[in-house]
Amino acid sequence: MSAHDMKSLIEERVNTGLLGQWHPVAKSVEIKGTRPHGVKALGRKLVLWRDGAGTIRCLEDFCPHRGAPLSYGEIHEGNIGCRYHGVIVDGEGVVQRVPAMPECALEGRKALESFHVQEANDAVFVYFPSVERPEPPELALPRELTDPDWTGFLCTSVWETNYRYALDNLADPMHGCYLHSESFTLAFGSKQDLMKLDKTDRGFRIERVGQVGANFDWTEFEVHPGAMFCFLDIPYPPAAGPGGVFRIIGFTTPVDERTCKVFFWRMRQVTGLARESFRFLYRAKLEENHWRVLEQDRVMLEGMPDDARRREMLYQHDLGVSRIRQILTRAAKSQIEAELAAREAAE
Repeated sequence: MSAHDMKSLIEERVNTGLLGQWHPVAKSVEIKGTRPHGVKALGRKLVLWRDGAGTIRCLEDFCPHRGAPLSYGEIHEGNIGCRYHGVIVDGEGVVQRVPAMPECALEGRKALESFHVQEANDAVFVYFPSVERPEPPELALPRELTDPDWTGFLCTSVWETNYRYALDNLADPMHGCYLHSESFTLAFGSKQDLMKLDKTDRGFRIERVGQVGANFDWTEFEVHPGAMFCFLDIPYPPAAGPGGVFRIIGFTTPVDERTCKVFFWRMRQVTGLARESFRFLYRAKLEENHWRVLEQDRVMLEGMPDDARRREMLYQHDLGVSRIRQILTRAAKSQIEAELAAREAAE
């Protein structure tokens, strides 16, 4: 294979999304035992539902009979039935019944790919296997999502832009004082600075050199086997209630090459009565402000052309952007090489 062909395969994999990863695809409340729920991630259509025990099951959204979407169907005793001709499939992708033709040869056959699923902190994560990691590793989560002293809310939004631009945006603290200059908390701080990038045990931290605690001044990315996420702090004044800084935990899921879905947990470290006060204040007042800021990011990124990175001119502030792109490219290269090696071995 030529270097050009290899480069094209790597670029395609980065664009569509890395395999061997847990990706959040929905909120827990969206997945019910009464009707199926369809999603799209990494270019694939999936269907999720809860079986009789309340466990979430996930299959490719494809009826093995004629290809109709199972997400248009119904739940039958914990299994999923196609609306088109009634074919019933279980959570492992095995055809259980063909009502229109008893004792059909399709019954008992595993016809669909099934996916590992895990629920955590109001979100549903699906594992997309790779040649390197066919079985899912433990789902790594930020400590704020497992520490009872932290509380918060999950918000999700679909952005009509490649997920790479959403990650670039998170790795770019300098945009805060410009794009969000009229927001509740991000109107402060200097509009000139330098950036510093430090490697960590699990990833890297990008931060402004000249100020701390004045704005969106840093982001830290953690890269684990099977998961990647980031977190950052937004300084909050006393008027925003108890709990100190406002921490954002971010996951970004590729939907296809031009769409992504962001999952942001908005967290504060607060307990007791102060915890309940914060949660009430958030719903009553703060949430509207936060959605306004998130929409500013969405609109800006959706306005960028798909090939913006082919014409861009980066400078010193883009250390974090360059680093996240290196991480994605190296992971994609490793995956492609493993797939090619497996194919050669099979031949």
